[in-house]
Amino acid sequence: MLARIRFERCPAGAVASFSGMIWAVLLLSAAWANESAAQNSSMYAAREQRQPLTIGRSSWTYESPPEVKTIKLHDIVTIIVSEQSVVISEGEMDRKKKAHGDLKLKDWILLDWLEVFPDPQGRGDPHIRGEVDNKLRAEAGIETRDSLKCRVACSVVDIRPNGNLIIEGHRTINNNEETWDVSLNGEIRPTDVLPNNTVLSENVAGLRLAKRESGHVRDGYRRGWLLRILDRWQPF
Repeated sequence: MLARIRFERCPAGAVASFSGMIWAVLLLSAAWANESAAQNSSMYAAREQRQPLTIGRSSWTYESPPEVKTIKLHDIVTIIVSEQSVVISEGEMDRKKKAHGDLKLKDWILLDWLEVFPDPQGRGDPHIRGEVDNKLRAEAGIETRDSLKCRVACSVVDIRPNGNLIIEGHRTINNNEETWDVSLNGEIRPTDVLPNNTVLSENVAGLRLAKRESGHVRDGYRRGWLLRILDRWQPF
């Protein structure tokens, strides 16, 4: 049995479209071959045509890291303050002191202008006797837990010759009659600045952080001036 093959004439536009697809496939194949030949793993390309084989050239999902931002004078950097401290201290003192003295003056002299004579001490020899018994026992203990978390926007006020940044910032919050004032300064490295323009407080060298509070809440637990004097000098 003979098979009959029927040829039909295709439109000119379809032929042109098919031809364009063929040329596109050939160009992509050539580009892929050139890219493969440019890698170090290929032994067909010349030495001067080879390029380093990196993740950025071989991985489709690789994303290059953001460029490091150059921080200049008077730029703003946010410091994330997260400070916690726990102090536990105990002390005990037990002191005892005892002394005994018995002094007696048996001989003395009598001065008469430039002459010296023995003094018979007709009223008897002077005699002193005493005892000292001192005891002191004291016990003390302290336990404190502090925690402070906040964010302070600081300005770069100076740049060291080695590139380190000197920062300083203030933050004041007023709520009715309550006032919170936070001040911060220190020194940071440009490499410690995160991509979101923040720095952790643990990376701030010479950190000086001051928090002041005033208002009804502060007045409720602060010490009076007489109690502060007694605590300072401890007369008893």
